[in-house]
Amino acid sequence: MRSIGLDVHKHFAEVAISEPGRGVRPGERIAAAPAELRAFAETLGADDQVVLEATVNTWQIADILRAHAGRVVVSNPMKTRAIAEAKVKTDKVDAAVLAQLLAADFIPEVWVPDEATRALRRQVAHRASLVSQRTALRNRIHGVLHRNLLVAPGTDIFGKAGRRWLEAAPLPIDELDQVRSALRLIDAVDLEVEEVEKSLARHALQDADVRRLMTIPGVGLTTAVALVAVIGDVKRFPRPNQLVGYLGLDPKVRQSGGRPAYTGHISRQGQAHARGLLVEAAWIVVRSPGPLHAFYERLRARKARTVALVAVARKLTVLAWHLLSKQSDYHWAPARLVAEKMRKVELQAGYPRVPRGTRPPSLPTPAAQREQERRVLAQAEQAYRTLVDARKLKGDAAATKRGTS
Repeated sequence: MRSIGLDVHKHFAEVAISEPGRGVRPGERIAAAPAELRAFAETLGADDQVVLEATVNTWQIADILRAHAGRVVVSNPMKTRAIAEAKVKTDKVDAAVLAQLLAADFIPEVWVPDEATRALRRQVAHRASLVSQRTALRNRIHGVLHRNLLVAPGTDIFGKAGRRWLEAAPLPIDELDQVRSALRLIDAVDLEVEEVEKSLARHALQDADVRRLMTIPGVGLTTAVALVAVIGDVKRFPRPNQLVGYLGLDPKVRQSGGRPAYTGHISRQGQAHARGLLVEAAWIVVRSPGPLHAFYERLRARKARTVALVAVARKLTVLAWHLLSKQSDYHWAPARLVAEKMRKVELQAGYPRVPRGTRPPSLPTPAAQREQERRVLAQAEQAYRTLVDARKLKGDAAATKRGTS
């Protein structure tokens, strides 16, 4: 069996081949183009195994190779320490190390998503890129105002009133032209974001997992779709703490010599976009009564606010794992809040609006039921506090008993 390592770059891939009894030998450099890759793939057989590191064009190359090779492995570059810490690091050396690690079955393999999950990930990444561009444009306008010592009236300078003020702000003509140019670009980006969100909304209406995650307070369309895209098949995480670690929300643990182990900041090793969306969701969920609010308040009493919010984000990750694994909705989900979320998704997907004065079937509850749901959530929060206090008392009693025995 041949073990073949590919060190893939933008325009080419370096090849190294490991065979039993022959060691590792360099192969020919091939162009990272479809025709050349297919020609290389045709030289492979069912007994060959190929490894390449995860990068931008990994999945397309892996699909081409998988049609001929017996096994195609995608390596996690963050864990391939033999390459990252090598004293001599060239493309040929990297390919040879990959081939050797594959032959010894020491490759830290990553999960290969299906085409539907890849497409969803690309859409989520596209929306994140557009939002980042919009944020940069808004920051440019704030920079112009700050440079000219201007303070805009109101809190939202990109609302209707704020934009009218910006269009006629007392600025030098060149600075005013920059502001108007940025506003036009923001309008263009807004249209593109709206198109992407329409596509994501249509997907959400057909995806039960997205709708299930949206029953969690604070989790909207963007967060739910991003989580489903990142997680893929939840069965690949046997336990919730594995999903927590995959998203980089697990604390680092350090221990050396005889000193006791201690935990530090979160690892941040996972997908940064999904992790940030979970923290944003935590900001929202802690403002409403419920078990998650009680959990936040309990931590907030002895830790910094940011630490408590990250802990809530971790709790949301665990909750998402349970909902997806058990195929169930959040037990304490307010019915009206969920209905409002789904109605918003329907409107984003292009569903028609209802005539004024009528109530759509998805919003059957009056304002009084909203207050009733709030009281139910307050009762759930109190039940959580009582449970935590009971466990604490039980733990203190057990500790006292051990101390006196």
